[in-house]
Amino acid sequence: MASMMLVDVVSSEERIFSGKAEYIVAPAILGEVGIYPHHVPLISKLKSGVLRLQLPEQVEQMVLAISGGFLEIKDNHVTVLADVVERTAELDEAKCLEQKKQAEARLKHADANIGEDVASAYASLEIAIAQLKALDYIKKQSKRA
Repeated sequence: MASMMLVDVVSSEERIFSGKAEYIVAPAILGEVGIYPHHVPLISKLKSGVLRLQLPEQVEQMVLAISGGFLEIKDNHVTVLADVVERTAELDEAKCLEQKKQAEARLKHADANIGEDVASAYASLEIAIAQLKALDYIKKQSKRA
């Protein structure tokens, strides 16, 4: 049996996943980072993107879209804290494309003086892009199989 580590993935609203994993791949701010059991302690900022977990005795990875956040590795325990975490099984590509289009339109028409609207539009755009990346990753993996 492969070596394992404990992983917790938490959004601002709920715990999404808690369990053992063989490894994870996370979208760190300076590029993707692969984390295996007994990784050195680390704290990193995450960017919006795809979080992949290889669960024990599973052929396919668990793929999640995250909106950014933070990653902490300590004592063979990985914690991912993100504002938004979306399971790929719950994503609809057409809906994600529409959300991206709406966020882009909001940004295009946003008044520069209304910073909160601009920030909200950027956040919406980031999560829509992360969701589309996650769906694209799933499609590519299914073609390989």
